[in-house]
Amino acid sequence: MQIQQLARTYRYDGIDLPVPPHLADDPASLRAYHATLYPAILNAETFDAGVSGGAHVTEYRRAVGTKG
Repeated sequence: MQIQQLARTYRYDGIDLPVPPHLADDPASLRAYHATLYPAILNAETFDAGVSGGAHVTEYRRAVGTKG
């Protein structure tokens, strides 16, 4: 049995977002950091997209049609 370390990748609208090492273990702070780049991330849902290319991918998906 082999144990492999997976890097975490965050993606929004098809773009891989940077993950600063000091925020890598704090999802709330990382979301706030990413929202400075793309403000719509504040209202987006997080979705576990699984493992792709040796990295665990988490996607931010915009909420569509929830105005009001």
